[in-house]
Amino acid sequence: MSTETTASVSTHILDTSVGRPAEGVPVELSVRSGSDAEWSAHGVSKTDADGRVKDLPALPEGTTHVRLDFRTEPYFDTKQAAEAQQDAPRVRDSAAFFPEVAITFAVAPGEHYHVPLLLNPFGYSVYRGS
Repeated sequence: MSTETTASVSTHILDTSVGRPAEGVPVELSVRSGSDAEWSAHGVSKTDADGRVKDLPALPEGTTHVRLDFRTEPYFDTKQAAEAQQDAPRVRDSAAFFPEVAITFAVAPGEHYHVPLLLNPFGYSVYRGS
């Protein structure tokens, strides 16, 4: 059993529509201590060229719930603009059906939580990674 009193979080995003990492997606980390507590912003970052966020701060002692907010709309807007410049762009109804994705999960002290986001223009899924 770990003797640490805080938990840590990391994430990455894979754009499953192209099988590549999603670069430049803003991510905000919020925390709370208990189901009835207010959310508190705790860190912000962006995904790197590998779609990873490696610099989120350790969670405050007493954190029981974490929320990761992914702002996906700017990513899809940029991606759609780039596709429009190609000879045969894909046709889409919308740049981003989900302009943001919020993932909330419970945490325990001393644990590390890697929470990948598998993303495409019209759907997403998440899981606890390693």
